[in-house]
Amino acid sequence: MRAKPSADGPDRDWDAADVEALAVRLLGRREHSRAELARKLASRGVPPELSSEVLDDLRARRLQSDARYAESLVTSRAGRGQGPVRILRELAQQGVDASVAEEALAASGEDFFSLAARVRHRRFGPGAPSEWKERARQMRFLEYRGFTGDQIRAAVGDDEPA
Repeated sequence: MRAKPSADGPDRDWDAADVEALAVRLLGRREHSRAELARKLASRGVPPELSSEVLDDLRARRLQSDARYAESLVTSRAGRGQGPVRILRELAQQGVDASVAEEALAASGEDFFSLAARVRHRRFGPGAPSEWKERARQMRFLEYRGFTGDQIRAAVGDDEPA
């Protein structure tokens, strides 16, 4: 059985309605940043000027929003135990403006100090590391997860209340 050739591609004659339908279909699955959506449309052979025009229209009609995308990503990544540094880096890679990303992080209300402590506790157990080598290992782990230096130091400190 032969595969049916894809209708999408560089040889296709795109019009605004087709591009909008494709973009809305992509947005129906999950939120996308404008830059991410533009890349996906370009990979299907949509001319950049037509893509930009359609994306401007979708933004004006509030069907696509970088702020909504950023809020969704912050919630998702914090739920996976990732810290603010890693989340901000991913938002920047997806083309979200730094101010929009910072606003989404602040609006999330996530206590990243507490999250870092929970992530460390889940991975390494309740006791604070007693040896320097173990402390360094746990700190590297939390750094990889995207927590700040202050959040990491607080998380690997004594678990006993002062």
